Amino acid sequence: MNRTIGVIANPASGKDIRRLVSYATTIDNNEKVNICKRIVLAAQGLGVESVVFMPETFMIGWAVREGLESDGVLRASVELLDFEIEAAQEDTTRAARMFEELGVGCVVVLGGDGTSRAAAKGLAEVPLLSVSTGTNNVYPTLMEGTVAGMAAAAAALMPEPRRCCIHDKRIEVRVNGELRDIALIDAVVSDDYFAGARAIWDAERMRLIVASRCHPATIGFSAVAGVCGIVEDSDDCALAVELGRGGRRVTAPIAAGVLTEVGVRGVHRLELGQEFRFLSEARHMIALDGEREVRVDPGDEVTFTVLRNGPWRVLPRAALSEAARLGMFRPDKEEF
Repeated sequence: MNRTIGVIANPASGKDIRRLVSYATTIDNNEKVNICKRIVLAAQGLGVESVVFMPETFMIGWAVREGLESDGVLRASVELLDFEIEAAQEDTTRAARMFEELGVGCVVVLGGDGTSRAAAKGLAEVPLLSVSTGTNNVYPTLMEGTVAGMAAAAAALMPEPRRCCIHDKRIEVRVNGELRDIALIDAVVSDDYFAGARAIWDAERMRLIVASRCHPATIGFSAVAGVCGIVEDSDDCALAVELGRGGRRVTAPIAAGVLTEVGVRGVHRLELGQEFRFLSEARHMIALDGEREVRVDPGDEVTFTVLRNGPWRVLPRAALSEAARLGMFRPDKEEF
């Protein structure tokens, strides 16, 4: 049992270039503060005694503490991690690593796929609860802050939190044999070479998608893979989709409100641990969970491998079902 949870709230999530080329929802930072207030109140209601926030430019954790103290409803301790911020995704990874070292019971992440990916790079054993406040949200779950706070508290306080978690897959990206980075949902090779806007959105410049899970009911490039073959998070496989002119045309939702035709030249189902190789004949950029991260030069060999060695992700309904079974909602612990 652990009565401390960590919170990573990304103030930059949901504000990338896809707001200009689609109709994606914007969740501003004031609303993130309100969501975090509900997370804290719900978590303390189930017995969490301490909530620790990642420091960031908008000072969300500070605003949560000041607001709840002013309202006279804060019982739990609310603190901030102590480190100098860089206002970059490395802050998220660093905070997650510090939460892992502190041994908190659960880490709640507010953001999109990219924020969850950055957090996952710093976590090993501590369960992750990912709350959707970003653009492409295949990995996070859209849920009310109160539910998120209860689920995080349940995972932290129950004796066997992995009963309500799934051990997620992740995509390992190697260039010429060297591990360069990872993705949780998809790795996309594009004809771009310079980062510019970090978010990727132009389907005509895509050459390859490797997806750990994919479905037509998602938004983003994993949806392109999803219309070619469905892979669930529980399936021990992945999908690689080669794109380009001359292929069979498919229509997929690559951004909110934007359905685009894409040429598919090949579809390959990959088993866990199976390598998929891409030999670069030009300069390319690899986007990981929607953000440009890895440059590739002519002659480079890129290897994609999907393994079940990602974070332990909390399933909110499973967590709250287990909490009810354990009597967490009954202070007297007596059966009805």
